[in-house]
Amino acid sequence: MIKALKPHANYKPVPSSWVHRVPEHWDVRKLRTLIKPRNERNNPTLPLLSVAREKGVFIRSSGDDNHNVIPEDLASYKVARKGCLVVNKMKAWQGSMGVAPCDGIVSPAYFVYDLAVSNRLFGQALLRSRPYVAHFAQASDGVRIGQWDLSIDGMREIPVVLPPPDEQTAIIRFLDHANRRIEQFIRAKRKLIALLNEQKQLIVLDTIRRGLDRDVLTKESNVPWLGRIPAHWDVLRAKALIREVDERSLAGKEELLSVSHITGVTPRSEKNITMFKAQSYAGYKLCQPGDLVVNTMWAWMGALGVSRHAGIVSSAYAVYRPKVQLPLLGEYLEMLLHTQPYLSNFMSRSTGMRASRLRLYPDQFLSIPVVVPPLSEQWQIVGAIAKATSGIVIGVRRAEAEVALLREYRARLVADVVTGQLDVREAARAIPAVDGSDEASDGEGPAEVDETDHEAESA
Repeated sequence: MIKALKPHANYKPVPSSWVHRVPEHWDVRKLRTLIKPRNERNNPTLPLLSVAREKGVFIRSSGDDNHNVIPEDLASYKVARKGCLVVNKMKAWQGSMGVAPCDGIVSPAYFVYDLAVSNRLFGQALLRSRPYVAHFAQASDGVRIGQWDLSIDGMREIPVVLPPPDEQTAIIRFLDHANRRIEQFIRAKRKLIALLNEQKQLIVLDTIRRGLDRDVLTKESNVPWLGRIPAHWDVLRAKALIREVDERSLAGKEELLSVSHITGVTPRSEKNITMFKAQSYAGYKLCQPGDLVVNTMWAWMGALGVSRHAGIVSSAYAVYRPKVQLPLLGEYLEMLLHTQPYLSNFMSRSTGMRASRLRLYPDQFLSIPVVVPPLSEQWQIVGAIAKATSGIVIGVRRAEAEVALLREYRARLVADVVTGQLDVREAARAIPAVDGSDEASDGEGPAEVDETDHEAESA
């Protein structure tokens, strides 16, 4: 069905840097003619709504993991009626906007508008599409990207392309159908990735706890969650092997390093994600090759690693350096600390009210028992694990690349359809009245592209 899509017969130009033409029968209007600001307040009993790049506008639950503190007095919060357009003015350049799914209240810092589009789900899909996110970025002002603020005057001048109401409905019907198909593939790939990672974890855990010689004598480690280990191995507290260092950069000009549960410690320049930038990195912690860097807030998720680079990391991170004549390989230690028993222990040792607020402080981390085989066996274990999991690693990378391609395809498809580069009217009519019961669709229109990195980073 998607392969058969063709452009419209006739087009006309559009005064836009990102949408150059639209079907001749479509209307082009300035956004100011479609929005009317609302400033209703003092209704704190309504549901609290949040706005996110990945999800649009949604009801915020008490269990949501984020770092925004909810004030006790919500009287100043703006009321967004069902169907209103809600815009996070500081993150509009990321696509943080959407249509309210129900009556609710939002931060007083957000923009709330009545939206005069016949099909508001079409309006949402259009304004959250890549060409329009670029428009909102152009209409935002600020010294640096992390502090951009949406200009009302600039936003009002954005040209909006509008098909007839019946075609808006057809577009939403088609995108909803296409998204369910794409989500099926993405879910299958994610399930495969999860299974492969689970298989890898089992191999790593079995090898790193038992060693390569299965006939060797074993002993109790005297650590309940570690169990038995080879009799000639040692169990030492981390503080006997590493020490915390707190060396600070004077100018902040060193290479900025990032710490995540997926890639470990890597240069920020290598990461293909948009993150806020500090005005100055002076005072960030210095890191040397061989240092263990731990994101104290996300250690329980595995956000740690041994650095292969010299650079600087967030001052909120903990940096640990091997002690002199350390009988421990960095590669071995990194593998060990990423096994599930250690991640579970990190969580139990972390303090905080909920997952997003947990902190693994140095005193707790340095008291963790570390299994230490002889250095020669550590080399053998690292090599054996690399060999045994090489195929799995390749499979995970291939599946992740396929997920990225599917997301990219979906983003491009949405952009082409909502701006009229492809005609979907005939395809929409061919969609069966009952289109399965896939859980990917909730009846609220096409899902937006989730382009987040899903890596635990500090803000």
